[in-house]
Parts: sequence; C-alpha cells; structure tokens
Amino acid sequence: MFYFLQIDSLQQATNTVAAAAEKISMWSLLQKGGWIMYPLYGLLIVAIFVFVERLMAIRKASRIEPNFMNIIRDNIMSGNVQAARNIAKNTNNPVARIIDKGIQRIGKPLDAIEKSMENVGKLEMYSMERNLNILSLIAGIAPMFGFLGTIVGMVQLFYGIASTGEYTLNTIAGGIYTKMITSATGLIIGLIAYVGHNFLSTQIDKTANKMEAASAEFIDILQEPTR
Repeated sequence: MFYFLQIDSLQQATNTVAAAAEKISMWSLLQKGGWIMYPLYGLLIVAIFVFVERLMAIRKASRIEPNFMNIIRDNIMSGNVQAARNIAKNTNNPVARIIDKGIQRIGKPLDAIEKSMENVGKLEMYSMERNLNILSLIAGIAPMFGFLGTIVGMVQLFYGIASTGEYTLNTIAGGIYTKMITSATGLIIGLIAYVGHNFLSTQIDKTANKMEAASAEFIDILQEPTR
C-alpha cells in the first residue's frame, strides 16, 4: 500500500512540474531577464530597422536595365553624346551616375575621365554603406549587454543568499537560469546583426562589381572608333 502511495505522489509531482513548465511562455521567460532586457529590445529594433532600410536602398541601387550600356554605346558611337547623357541622367542608380560623369568628361584624357568616374564610384559606395557600422556595433555590444545583465543578476542572487542565508539548490538554480536569459538574448541579437551586416556587405560588393564593369565598358567604348 505504501509503495502505491509513493508512486501516486511521484506521479502527481511529475504532473505538477510538467504543468508548470507548460505555463511558462516565451514572453514570461524573457521578462525574468530584468531591466537589462529593455536595452536589448532596443538594439534588436534598431538592427531590424537598419537592415530593412539598407536592404531596400541597396536593392534599388543595384537595379539596372540589361540594355543600358548597349544604348549608351550606340548613342556615343553614332556621335549623339547628348542623347547618351540624357539617358544616363534620367536613370536613378549608381551605374548611371558614374556613366553620366564619364560622358560629361568626354574629350578629356582617359586618365581624367577614369579619375572622375572613380570619385563618383567612391561616393556611391559611401552612400550604400551608410549606417552599416550600426549593425557592426550592435553585433559587438549586444552580447556584452547580455553578459552584463547576467553578471548583475548573479551579484544580486548571491547578495540575497548572503543576506537571508537561504542557499537551497532550487533557489540557486532558479536564479541562475533566469539571469542567463540576458546572455542568451544578447548573443542571439548579436548574431542577427552580424549575419545582417555580412549579407548587406555581400549585396554591396555585387553592386560595386556592376559599377566597375560598367566603368571599364565605358572606357572601352571611348577607345573604339566612331561610326
């Protein structure tokens, strides 16, 4: 009889623990991280905003008509430089602005033309890379914020144990796992920012390659004999 009572008690305890575990939602778990979670939430919001804003800007900058350079070549080769410039001027992307600067310098030495186009290319790169350093900063400081929250929580935990004298296993384990939430959150946010930064950098490199290819093609056009 006593054996069956033990089994019933053990089963009830197990069910109670399982029910308590099921009641813990993700939001409740995050709330246990304390006040340090709010700066982490702010960093996450900033990281998402910067990523979306830069992604839209970079994708807009990378759009270019497949026949754009062919049209520019046809107009320049036929001597219709003004038409080529109008097309480049009315096209809103970095490649077109670089070509427009090159068209404006037609008649000058090739070195001067290349230098002018290179300067415009640097400005376009700076425009695309704007605010990317924010993602890099968040990738570095978010884990540090999370670790700081864990350290502060651990200090509070052990201070409470020293003050009250209560140092049961449940008290220590419960305090430690709740304070580790900040470290985990900080690492996740840092990882998101890091991946976002590297993804955007890759997209910028692809656009930069298009700019370099268009610049080289334009210089080749200028070296071809006119019709």
